[in-house]
Amino acid sequence: MAYTSIRPGQTWLDTDGNRIQAHGCNIIIEDDIFYWYGTHKAKRSSVSDDWQLQTRFYASRDLYNWEYKGNMIYPENPESIFKNNSEHFPCARIIYNRRTGKYVAWGTYADDYTLPQSPYSFALCAMTSDSLMGPYTFVNDMHPFGMSAQFGDYAVDRQDGKGYLIFTRAHSELIIADLTEDFTNVTGHYSAHFPRVAPPYVREAPAYFYRRGKHYLFTSGTTSWFPNPSEVAMAETYHGPWTVLGDAHRNDPSRTSFNSQIFTVLRHPGKKDLYIALADRHLPRLPEQYPEEFNNGRFYSRVEKYMNTSKTDLPIGKLYENVITGTEYVWLPVRFDGETPYIEWLDEWRFEDFD
Repeated sequence: MAYTSIRPGQTWLDTDGNRIQAHGCNIIIEDDIFYWYGTHKAKRSSVSDDWQLQTRFYASRDLYNWEYKGNMIYPENPESIFKNNSEHFPCARIIYNRRTGKYVAWGTYADDYTLPQSPYSFALCAMTSDSLMGPYTFVNDMHPFGMSAQFGDYAVDRQDGKGYLIFTRAHSELIIADLTEDFTNVTGHYSAHFPRVAPPYVREAPAYFYRRGKHYLFTSGTTSWFPNPSEVAMAETYHGPWTVLGDAHRNDPSRTSFNSQIFTVLRHPGKKDLYIALADRHLPRLPEQYPEEFNNGRFYSRVEKYMNTSKTDLPIGKLYENVITGTEYVWLPVRFDGETPYIEWLDEWRFEDFD
């Protein structure tokens, strides 16, 4: 079937009729073609509990219909990078560096030792390639500035081409760091934002965009795979100061960001002022399982209690497998009230309806 509209939260098939598997969705444009890439999670075999993470690519000319183009290829022996991780690396973002002519891929992996500020240790990794779909070669793995770091987003200045890395210092705050000229490492300059005492209040999944002289960030709380209220912040510069404007999904009675988590904001290249929030719906069945809480906004209170005490009856069993097999995509236009972005629910919409 051919699609002619976006239907948020509904199963999306590729041109071969298979379910699209590209979670943490991101889009890069090359030669007037949209490339959607994200993490695909699958068991190595039907009898194994060992999950393999890959980065899948899909291509489209209209953003509606997507052709599967394959997986990103990694080296055969990545033990020095992954340490105790045997999984393929889940790539988070790809940047094109116009100075070097290289594509730079950044992402996160969990390593095998603990840093003081967190019971978990995450490192960042940079890879490069001469072509968008690889193969990619490892360049750096690091704890930037000695931090346990989970990758989120990047920004590249349209005027001078300077790059900025945006990531979460695990269970603490959001960091914005200047990148080196080749985009494969950080310089010594960074700024810290949105400090919180602990999850679920620590911000993660930063999604950056720029509009009319203002810098914006969508972020979500740290609630594992469960949804939570979004926040949007605005600044005059990359390093802030950032002003929190509130929940971007301000008309959502469930306080769950329409049961989704934003990963990317795409500016449509063929429209004057159309920005699209690209989000994942990790657990589509939650509103069916907790209808009363979703209708009256109390579900997030249940999540808060779980994150603080781990003693509620949230469906934790086989959660990871449910996320892998059940994630849907929630793409919605970003609207503006003056300079303040907000997101409203639409059952179906078309790019052609926007100027």
